Amino acid sequence: MKKVTDKLIPVNEPLLDGNEKKYLMECVETGWVSSEGPFVKQFEDAFAERVNRKFAISVCNGSAALEVAITALDIRENDEVILPAFTIISCAAPIVRAGAIPVVIDSDPQTWNIDVAKIEERITKRTKAIMVVHIYGLPVDMEPILALAKKYNLKVIEDAAEAIGQTYNGKSCGSFGDISAFSFYPNKHITTGEGGMVTTDNEELAQRCLGLRNLCFQPERRFVHEQLGWNFRMTNMQAALGLAQLERLDEHIKRKRQIGRLYNQLLADVPGLQLPLTHTDYAENIYWVYGLVIKEDIDFDAKEVMIKLGKHKIGTRPFFWPMHEQPVFRKMGLYRGESFPIAERLARRGFYVPSGLSLTDRQIQRVVQCIKDIMK
Repeated sequence: MKKVTDKLIPVNEPLLDGNEKKYLMECVETGWVSSEGPFVKQFEDAFAERVNRKFAISVCNGSAALEVAITALDIRENDEVILPAFTIISCAAPIVRAGAIPVVIDSDPQTWNIDVAKIEERITKRTKAIMVVHIYGLPVDMEPILALAKKYNLKVIEDAAEAIGQTYNGKSCGSFGDISAFSFYPNKHITTGEGGMVTTDNEELAQRCLGLRNLCFQPERRFVHEQLGWNFRMTNMQAALGLAQLERLDEHIKRKRQIGRLYNQLLADVPGLQLPLTHTDYAENIYWVYGLVIKEDIDFDAKEVMIKLGKHKIGTRPFFWPMHEQPVFRKMGLYRGESFPIAERLARRGFYVPSGLSLTDRQIQRVVQCIKDIMK
């Protein structure tokens, strides 16, 4: 393997070469830097239109969006919420904080999303909602989930943080179910640094979310509170970034797919690797990140590959660690004796390589050459 003389290739680097600077300067020059500024409403309205929702409520990050969504749906103690085992802890945390029970489902081995066929068997009289999480670039198969929700009178919470700009059967991710949540962390297709959004078509839910993100102030008696909320407000400066990013979303999606296709082409003949599924019947992969899974007949795991890539200045990240194996939940007595083998395999043998919007084709070629050398 060649000596390490090249510059670090980060796992993600955002692209900020549109109207971001112009809009931020407007915030500074007008003094509108707080959540009271005009870019907040502009961003909310434009985002709602983009994802085909009636209402969009901005918040300070994606975890806050999920917290608001769970509370707005009145998820309570001993309610059950079904979600994937293979996801980020932000999805399960607000369920647990509400006193509810996160019931997890194993993954589909090809899409890495929740295994839709295994959901119905976990529905009980206490089940109140299904949380779907679009993982890494392909959306969850929504039609059977919406049918289950209708059959059992369940709420649907859609985590579309990793699917900004993605569609399911031509319909925007973030437009399904009762309420949807987004994140605008720097590795997302739209970034505001930190930031998030809740979307819904239900006006009553939208009003609850507006209150919850703003300390539940009341119009008539501002400092008299009937309910506890949070200060989850997005600033005008964050929204200015978001609006500039939204203007270029289609361009960003096109580039993400170019990155994914180039990786697919260059890695196609490398044995021992499971590459991301390129498409399903209902969607083409958007490659939010470019994930790889080390096959089980290989005698090393993702951690070893990541260490070797790191020595050659190539940034990586591990796949999510499953909810049922999280120490914090085990200490609470959750998931005793439960095993979800696909999620466990993905967590141990999966990782993702640089795939940010600023990545160049030449950098991709360097990443691939290092992977090929390691896999030999």
